[in-house]
Amino acid sequence: MATTQCALSGCITLIVVGAILTFASDWHMDGVNLDVVGLIMMAGGLLGLAVYSSVLRRRRAAALPVVDETRDDRL
Repeated sequence: MATTQCALSGCITLIVVGAILTFASDWHMDGVNLDVVGLIMMAGGLLGLAVYSSVLRRRRAAALPVVDETRDDRL
């Protein structure tokens, strides 16, 4: 359970840091376009969230309760 929460928080962190680099920073580095780096980080975070939600959906669908319908009428 803690691993899935860590994965979710990592994806959200990627999106937030990428948005800060893209929209809220005015730094300039030679040879590095921080706008593109921020967009790549946001795309990676969104892709991670999509994978996380699909895996979580499969786990919930696979965890249906099992009903035992065998009867013991040998009284």
